[in-house]
Amino acid sequence: MSQAHPSISVVIPVYNEAAEIANIVESVGAALRARGGEYEVIVVDNASEDDTVDRLQPFLGDRHVRLLRNEHNMGKGFSVRRGMLEATGDLRLMCDADCAPSLESLPKMEALLADCDIVAGARNAPTSEVGRYQPLRRRAASIGFILLCRAVMSEPLKDVFCGFKLFTAPAAEDAFSRARIDGWAFDAEALAIARRLGYRVRPCGIAWVNRPGSRLSIPRVVVPVLGELIAARRHLKSLSRNAVGAPGTQQASATAPQ
Repeated sequence: MSQAHPSISVVIPVYNEAAEIANIVESVGAALRARGGEYEVIVVDNASEDDTVDRLQPFLGDRHVRLLRNEHNMGKGFSVRRGMLEATGDLRLMCDADCAPSLESLPKMEALLADCDIVAGARNAPTSEVGRYQPLRRRAASIGFILLCRAVMSEPLKDVFCGFKLFTAPAAEDAFSRARIDGWAFDAEALAIARRLGYRVRPCGIAWVNRPGSRLSIPRVVVPVLGELIAARRHLKSLSRNAVGAPGTQQASATAPQ
């Protein structure tokens, strides 16, 4: 990486975030201004049913802030994929709505791009700095998801579902243009596709603070995630048969997984 900061796009999928959207955009914008270089904040609204979009309007006069609205609730995977593919930055950061505390880890993630293409934030790495942990039930469920992902997709990351991942533009475009999963397992699919195309993925411990009041229902997610992972594995096998000559494969073919 050069000393000058490359341009960066931060993609934030949101749903019913009226209470926090102003704080989210202000916090992310402040961190990116302090970083320096060109940036854009892309908020992808997944058909919120509250005042999220209305409360975002005052920020849209800033050329650095963009809003993409899904006409219907299309799933988190669809929202992230849309944002990543419409982004213009040399780097593309996938950032959950509660990601503001993690932005202090962005410099070390950028530094890791010197010898990889994707840096996956990890909340359970030895170098992570967790200010507030998830409830025990959520942590147990997360371990279950990780084991499931490892069994179905052979995913080596220990925190594949952490919503803080940094991609180079080519890796983001190659992976997300081929991704199909609209739901919760989209991370695993995108990373598996990237590896298949020869892109290198490294984990990185990050600063992170659990935001209380999560609306995620673990029992309602488990069965869909399993189905998505199985579909992703089938898609990956099909991709591997047809990926010869795909963008990104030539420069990294020597490191492509077998």
